Amino acid sequence: MCFSTSASIASGVGLLITGVIAVSQSKDAPQRVLASMPLIFSVQQFSEGLLWLSFSGGAYAQWQNISMYTFLVFAQVVWPSFVPLTILMFEKDPRRKKILQILSAAGIFTSLYLSWCLLFYKVSASIGNHHIKYELDFPLGNQWFSGITYILATVIAPFISSVKYLRYLGGILLLSYLVSRIFFEDYLVSVWCYFAAVLSLLVLVIIWRLRKDSGKGQNEAIPANGN
Repeated sequence: MCFSTSASIASGVGLLITGVIAVSQSKDAPQRVLASMPLIFSVQQFSEGLLWLSFSGGAYAQWQNISMYTFLVFAQVVWPSFVPLTILMFEKDPRRKKILQILSAAGIFTSLYLSWCLLFYKVSASIGNHHIKYELDFPLGNQWFSGITYILATVIAPFISSVKYLRYLGGILLLSYLVSRIFFEDYLVSVWCYFAAVLSLLVLVIIWRLRKDSGKGQNEAIPANGN
């Protein structure tokens, strides 16, 4: 099946290479932060690859909790803060910036809350239908609220950006979420993170486009006679 040890490790390798290239092509701090997204996803996918191996028993079994929690820290804690704060770094428009600041605050709140849940509530992982299912025994009364703030921070924030390429990224993230929610609901955490990881390969394209647009802007600012 497409979701397996080999899929996680292969995507991890691809993301690592992509991230290194994207960072090397970045021109400023916002671009470098954005370009690090594939690198972070690479670590996340490698950790899930190790989790897959741990289910086979043997020497890998001892790594099950470490790899599971590593994956969940990235999936539940890192991304709700990382995404809106990264989008905010690009924003110049004051009105959009205020909205992104609110979404960033929501993302930070979500990260802190889910960190608390990971520390104090039981979590587990199992394999079913060629996917990894994460059981998160978090308070039911707060799951819907943290779910909303998570989506606002990670999916809606890119749509607020005045940078069209970031809005494109948001649209693809939203589509991948809907596909994961509709067709892989029981495995949403794992499958959506896999889709998002693969889609973060587009970050390299975005970096290239931003460099190209920046180059155009500089050329237009220089008069034809060089004066």
